[in-house]
Amino acid sequence: MTLSRFIKAAVASFALTLTAVPDAVLAESLRVVKRGTSSTLEVPMNRAVVVESDQAFDQLSIANPGIADISSLSDRTIYVLGKSPGLTTLTLLDANGRLITNVDVRVASDISEFKERLRQILPGEKIEVRTANDGIVLSGTVSSITRLQRALDLAERYAPERVSNLMVVGGIQQVMLKVRFAEMQRTVSKSLSASLSLNGNMAGGNLGINGGSNTTNNSGAIATALGGNVPAGNENNGALLFGFNAGSVEVGVLLEALETKGLVRTLAEPNLTALSGQEAKFLAGGEYPVPISQDGGSVTVQYKPFGVELNFIPRVVDGDLINLELEAAVSSIDTGNGVTFNNFTIDAFKRRETKTTVELRDGESFAIAGLLQDDFRDNAGQVPWLGDLPILGALFRSADYYREQSELVIIITAHLVTPTRGEVLALPTDRVRPPSEKDLFLHGRVATTGQGGVVGEVAKQDFNGSYGYVME
Repeated sequence: MTLSRFIKAAVASFALTLTAVPDAVLAESLRVVKRGTSSTLEVPMNRAVVVESDQAFDQLSIANPGIADISSLSDRTIYVLGKSPGLTTLTLLDANGRLITNVDVRVASDISEFKERLRQILPGEKIEVRTANDGIVLSGTVSSITRLQRALDLAERYAPERVSNLMVVGGIQQVMLKVRFAEMQRTVSKSLSASLSLNGNMAGGNLGINGGSNTTNNSGAIATALGGNVPAGNENNGALLFGFNAGSVEVGVLLEALETKGLVRTLAEPNLTALSGQEAKFLAGGEYPVPISQDGGSVTVQYKPFGVELNFIPRVVDGDLINLELEAAVSSIDTGNGVTFNNFTIDAFKRRETKTTVELRDGESFAIAGLLQDDFRDNAGQVPWLGDLPILGALFRSADYYREQSELVIIITAHLVTPTRGEVLALPTDRVRPPSEKDLFLHGRVATTGQGGVVGEVAKQDFNGSYGYVME
């Protein structure tokens, strides 16, 4: 019993000694085992990987079972199943409880099928695919914005709302658009009228008759016509007056004729450059003030633009194929159709515009709009009954007609462009130079030409010959 009590006392004394040792001393006696940490094991989510160990193990453990699940198939073979995206650690211990190795297990979305589909749909594109947590990261260079969008749409099928786009579009992505407005207008109008005047005594009374068109339907015009002069009421370009006496009756006949022709040509060529996918605007003209009535009787002014307008959004679809969404217009002030109210005179606007979306390749042209208009009207007037008489009835009739023809064509041309050195660009002012005092006063020259360098070579070029637009 004495030996037993002694042993018990020794054990109790040793336990008290351990509890009295400071924490710092215990910490110094601990060490972290880091034997043979292997490389990272990549496991697709919802798929399994079988790995083998070079050394037989006795125990397995996984740090986060929610990321990966493990089971042993033998003392050297391990079955690893990916469950959710993330990174965890697999630990292997031998029969003596010693650490064999730690394995980093990374579980990510399965993108092998996505890579294969991407190569099939977009062959030749240098697109790199990576995983980030539970998403997909796309990087690299694609040839067009359309192919970039196709890659993003395909990635969304495998990782909805978890796709990161780090791709860039290669090639030329700046577009210069040239728009040509060409319009021809031709007007022709003709008129022919006749007036007959009689004055004198017949059947014991005074006679005064005026017939035909209404050009000489006043007493002053009748007296002038019978006096041998063209009446002041005449408005036509050509008038012929002749008369004779039939006894005591004076007869005057006035023939009036008009023929006018007009030709109008309108040409505008705005050019504008923009980056693919970005909107560009161009206006060469001005702004016309238009008064707007407000509540309470006040009047504000709103400015309406006019001139040459061009708005467009280019998109380089694939290679040199360009998608163009554009609005183009040419407008001018029309004073002949204005309105007046409250002492304000507001002019009308004559406007030709188009809005469309087309596709064309670099350097190609497209006629996006065209108009052929032919307006015709005629009028005939006569004195009742007298105008129906054969031969003499022509003296009591008048006729006129008006015809207007208009042809409009809008042509666009798109070019893929890159920047160049500024000194090689020619300006409209490059071929004109202010004159010196000698040139101005001695030689009478108001401007001189010529300039050195690359710009001077361009400025020396002249454009001669027959060119323009002709309406047959």
